[in-house]
Amino acid sequence: MLENKFIAQIVPNIPTSAIIRLENISKVYGAGETEVRALADVNLTVESGEYCAIMGASGSGKSTAMNVIGCLDRPTRGHYYLDNVDVAALDDGDLASIRNLKIGFVFQQFHLLAQLSALENVMLPMVYAGINAKERRDRATIALQRVGLENRLNNRPNQLSGGQQQRVAIARAIVNRPVLLLADEPTGALDSRTTTEVMDIFSELNATGITIVMVTHESDVARQTRRVVWFRDGQVVHSHLTPAEIGQVAG
Repeated sequence: MLENKFIAQIVPNIPTSAIIRLENISKVYGAGETEVRALADVNLTVESGEYCAIMGASGSGKSTAMNVIGCLDRPTRGHYYLDNVDVAALDDGDLASIRNLKIGFVFQQFHLLAQLSALENVMLPMVYAGINAKERRDRATIALQRVGLENRLNNRPNQLSGGQQQRVAIARAIVNRPVLLLADEPTGALDSRTTTEVMDIFSELNATGITIVMVTHESDVARQTRRVVWFRDGQVVHSHLTPAEIGQVAG
């Protein structure tokens, strides 16, 4: 099984409840006078079942941190343990497998394939995971039911509202039963009413035990999470803010 491939990478003495553990993570672009330190010795732990927002000003490092957490970019230095696996040490092929098996992604732009129905879009990640056709259809149907789109299975993206398209994207993100759901400005393209509906879905998913980490610049969105991590100048300056404390930091 593909999962077993990573057993040898498991590192002892890491709490089994820690889904994310960043240890002294740095990310440097360029060299010499052009060097940019996007992340500087970041340490961060997210436990299983948490619902976190990552915030900070533009250029604070929050997007770079999200890319590292999502295995979309490699740190220059440090260790990143995802579900007890040191993913910073994996090659590109293994990272791709980790992304498919363990992480669900939701972005500001929905990234749905226009020629596919909602059901087919949600089924797509399972093709790469090697799941048979019947199970793909069954699991995709259940995922769309979870986000309230059981009557839109055969609609293509251009037949769906923005909020409905984001719901399809969320269903696609959870269909492989990931240990971590990453959302990067997931409400940035939505109006306020649709934002509330989408955030309600995230809250419902978290209530079932799914770990969620969300990058957002919107305080109203972050206040609906349970913990806020604040970045400044490539470092974590507050790792355990309560949603009620956001205004004090932002001010």
